Amino acid sequence: MKILSALQTREADAQTISEEGIASDELMERAARSFVGWFENKFTPERPVCIFCGPGNNGGDGLAVARLLHHRLFDVQLYLVNDGSQTSQDFQLNLERLPHEVPPHRITSKNDLPVLPDKACVVDALFGTGLSRPVTGLYADVINWLNEHSTCTIAIDIPSGLYTDKQTPAEGAIVQADHTVSFELPKLAFFLPQHEPYVGEWHTVPIGLSPAYLSEAKSNSHVVTQDEIQHLLKPRTKFSHKGTYGHALLFCGGYGKIGAAVLAARACLRSGVGLLTVQTPAVGYDALQTAVPEAMLIPDSNRKHLSKLPESVEKFNAIGIGPGIGTERVTKTLLGQLLATTDAPLVIDADAINLIASSDKLKAHLPKGRVIFTPHPKEFERLVCQSKNEYERLEELREFCSVYECYLVLKGSHTAIATPQGDIYFNTTGNAGMASGGTGDVLTGILTALVAQGYTLKEACLLGVYLHGLAGDLAKEEVGEISMIASDVIQHLPQAFQHLRRA
Repeated sequence: MKILSALQTREADAQTISEEGIASDELMERAARSFVGWFENKFTPERPVCIFCGPGNNGGDGLAVARLLHHRLFDVQLYLVNDGSQTSQDFQLNLERLPHEVPPHRITSKNDLPVLPDKACVVDALFGTGLSRPVTGLYADVINWLNEHSTCTIAIDIPSGLYTDKQTPAEGAIVQADHTVSFELPKLAFFLPQHEPYVGEWHTVPIGLSPAYLSEAKSNSHVVTQDEIQHLLKPRTKFSHKGTYGHALLFCGGYGKIGAAVLAARACLRSGVGLLTVQTPAVGYDALQTAVPEAMLIPDSNRKHLSKLPESVEKFNAIGIGPGIGTERVTKTLLGQLLATTDAPLVIDADAINLIASSDKLKAHLPKGRVIFTPHPKEFERLVCQSKNEYERLEELREFCSVYECYLVLKGSHTAIATPQGDIYFNTTGNAGMASGGTGDVLTGILTALVAQGYTLKEACLLGVYLHGLAGDLAKEEVGEISMIASDVIQHLPQAFQHLRRA
């Protein structure tokens, strides 16, 4: 699923209108019906609805929604906010279509602000995706008042005041929505942590935009959906054996952090790898042999830290390194030797990222086209740079992957997966319960297993991140968000694979 810019959204509307030979108000009516369909499934007519409309086409959407909700027996109160700005043609047309039972109340100053009914649903239809300047004056007063007084706010298409695909100026007011119902596709703004207070839960509703336009539109931002992911999962053949599904090597663990090795190893095995070898400091030998009997183990000659490459490193199909390894000098030397000698694809996480971030020499030895980095935001800052905002961070992410010809999985809500070609894919699985120590180690194990089985690095990133989040969602159903730990994610990996297989 592509993410379109504000300009492309307008072009999609225009091409749809042209291809179908309809008037613009007919597309607006289609959008309003889709919004109302979603609204009816969420709220009952017993709950009053207060709709606040601006003077443009987003306000026209709000007027059409008011009429349709009234016909469905909702108690609708309508407020038109205008500081003297000219109204759009489709706004005016939908204003004329209002039934007399829904009289519009005009707000031209702060003194006109109403008292909201108890438990009212507020529908934000002030400004849409065409906004190009910060919201100030009367509109800002209304937005700030709504943010203070509304207990449930639903934004039509995008929260008013929020820019679609660039940084919103700090001086502008922005609606703090509980739900945002976007037409056809989500907006780039929905996937950035800085916008969580404004977007709330986002939803998409179809409005029949031109399939030809959506197919041909160029975009380097995408949404990962189950429909696309389920086709990546490879079937197993009847006469396959453990050698068919690859041999992975994990460099994990250090004194006090052997648990990271256990988590990564268990996740790797649960993700279908045929054979797994784990190299860990000698102190972790007993723990790993007991906790992960299915894995083979190479105890490092150093008791507390990883220090030497194993013999015959070339036999492994994929190598994961980083969880719990620390940043000791001997470990840094091992990492440098690995980068310089191995031909296997690498999944680099945690302390291995920190070691590379601290050394231009290690960066220079990164093998082109064979690396997946999996940083959390702080590790990303060390590896790449600090950014002023999330839009700038996305551009830094694209540039880094292009320069080093690598893949990077920037972990978080809607994990961003970047490719050497400059594309970014936003994941749609996972939840806040996964904000717990060890879940990143689990992801390292999953990705290493998938690469070892022959998935391309891009396929492994897309499928692995989706499965990781899906396992977390399945764990949430059983243990909730607050009590979830990394082991819960591993325990639900089989169900996540089964879910995709059944789909």
